[in-house]
Amino acid sequence: MSERTATVTRETAETAIECTLEIDGSGAAAIDTGIGFFDHMLTSFAKHGLFDLEVDCDGDLEIDDHHTVEDVAIVLGEAVDEALGDRSGIVRYADRRVPLDEAVAGAVVDVSGRPRFYFDGEFSQAEIGEFTSDMARHFGESLAMNAGLTLHLEVDGENAHHEVEALFKALARSLDDATRLDERRDGTPSTKGTL
Repeated sequence: MSERTATVTRETAETAIECTLEIDGSGAAAIDTGIGFFDHMLTSFAKHGLFDLEVDCDGDLEIDDHHTVEDVAIVLGEAVDEALGDRSGIVRYADRRVPLDEAVAGAVVDVSGRPRFYFDGEFSQAEIGEFTSDMARHFGESLAMNAGLTLHLEVDGENAHHEVEALFKALARSLDDATRLDERRDGTPSTKGTL
């Protein structure tokens, strides 16, 4: 199996980011975004998706968390896209639901090359530490647009920490499933011959 890895950097007036991703990893993570809860979510994403992930972000947190979360999602999406290459041999589709205490989240993904995003649910509290809860939805959208995913996310619960964490775990599990190599498959999983 060839290495499915990528390193992507992005520097703007709002953020400076370096991200290294290994699709076929062990779940190792080294994350520093300056937002404790977001670091926790990205670490959980790596752990439960069995991705090796390094993210270093210096963002304009004196303003708020928006640019940091959005730009990390953009860079991570670009890394997923680059690491998968022509997507030859992947499973392509996956559907996962993950509970966390009273909360449950679902992620349905098609690694299609056609970015679309849908979200159903509301977060029970507006903020979790220095992380704005709705940024979890925006993270999913930005990731999907830049990784070339059709992604449906849903969440229900009573505690925003549980809701967002379940969402990141469901996303990780579904993306791990969809990007796995299927030994029975030769070539791209599409009747068109390309994704």
